[in-house]
Amino acid sequence: MSAHECDVVVVGLGPGGEALVARLAKAGLAVVAVEAELVGGECPYWGCIPSKMFIRAGNLLAEARRIARLSGAATVTPDFSLVAKRIRDEATDNWDDTVAADRITAAGATLVRGHGRLAGDRTVEVNPSTGSGQAETYVAAKGVVLNTGTTAAVPPIPGLAETPFWTNREALKAEQAPASLIVIGGGAIGLELAQAYSRFDTEVTVLEVAPRILAPEEPESSELLATVFESEGIGVHAGITIDRVDHDGSRFTVTCGGTTYEAEQLLVAAGRRSRVDDIGLETVGVEAGKFLTVGDDMQVTDGLWAIGDIVGRGAFTHLSMYHAERAAKAILDEPLGAYDDSFPRVTFTDPEVGGVGLTEAQARDKGIDVRVGLTDVAASSRGFVHGVGNAGLIKVIIDTDRDIIVGATSAGPTGGETLSALAFAVRAEIPLETLRNTVYAYPTFWRAIESAL
Repeated sequence: MSAHECDVVVVGLGPGGEALVARLAKAGLAVVAVEAELVGGECPYWGCIPSKMFIRAGNLLAEARRIARLSGAATVTPDFSLVAKRIRDEATDNWDDTVAADRITAAGATLVRGHGRLAGDRTVEVNPSTGSGQAETYVAAKGVVLNTGTTAAVPPIPGLAETPFWTNREALKAEQAPASLIVIGGGAIGLELAQAYSRFDTEVTVLEVAPRILAPEEPESSELLATVFESEGIGVHAGITIDRVDHDGSRFTVTCGGTTYEAEQLLVAAGRRSRVDDIGLETVGVEAGKFLTVGDDMQVTDGLWAIGDIVGRGAFTHLSMYHAERAAKAILDEPLGAYDDSFPRVTFTDPEVGGVGLTEAQARDKGIDVRVGLTDVAASSRGFVHGVGNAGLIKVIIDTDRDIIVGATSAGPTGGETLSALAFAVRAEIPLETLRNTVYAYPTFWRAIESAL
């Protein structure tokens, strides 16, 4: 086994890892970038990008079906092959990462393909992904950054492991839409894919063990989406117990107490599991739970940093990129600034559901004296003009003592975009007096913020 010296080793090249490698290499450091799968990670190949292409295609079908209520007549014939081809050709290059890999080397870093694990202080051992090549050891003068991400969590439901179920990966690589689909999990991934498949004429049922779907967000958002889904013919069953999953060779059966659900395909979207196993943490005296504990400089311990999903501060591409920049500044001894824990998040259903900062429940749990502003987007001027498909809400969580917004929800046809104004308000702690004394363009969806205030 040979050893190589460098300045920094980055293990895991999801969006945050890729950005960090480029940042450090362009700053003149000798960087080794290690990836066991595809450079770019989950987001561009099995997550954000292909799923949004799928959602865009489904939303176009939904809009066409609304024509009869607003402007005329239209005949809609879904063709799943078109979106499957676009995902294959445009989003993923048929799951080929050559373009992303070339970005790494063009930045001046060394790309090493294989499974990287810590082998002591500032040391990484890489076992090659393919072939019988020899393991290589890299010793980093400044340290190691872990960005190993997450994998789909598979709940220990009796019978499930023996069935050919889908995760998000199979759902986004599919060439045909199934006639029927059961989705286990009512979080963002499950709901986005459930609605998109439904719009391609798949009969969809969502099963959620929590009391409500989209549980991390406001209850008003959960109720809104459940109502919309049911109006679109998607079955939503929350607060259930899943006893067993079976597959007879052609169909799935999910048993929930005295009720059974059957479908051609089953999608498991029951959350994500951090990849903190088998990365050698024990060799540096670090014990991980579900996540790695980091400071606001993303440091785990001296000479070891971690970014992205594995630090448990939110599993979002934009947050991983933010972590990458903070880690880069720490490694390069640049000023950090205060950590932004008010990060925005968007579930790209129709309506989109955006959230930022604290929910009402989280604010109250922190002992904040809370006031709440809530308005119906459908009843706003833009909602009225928009007509069918206008369901939405704006909710603001106000810290009464400081007279600022500490959390907000923006749900609606452009909920994720409308969220931007609220995200800045929360991050900058803009006084309510300023927000109320602001001119909101008419008639826009974001004008509903004024109504909520």
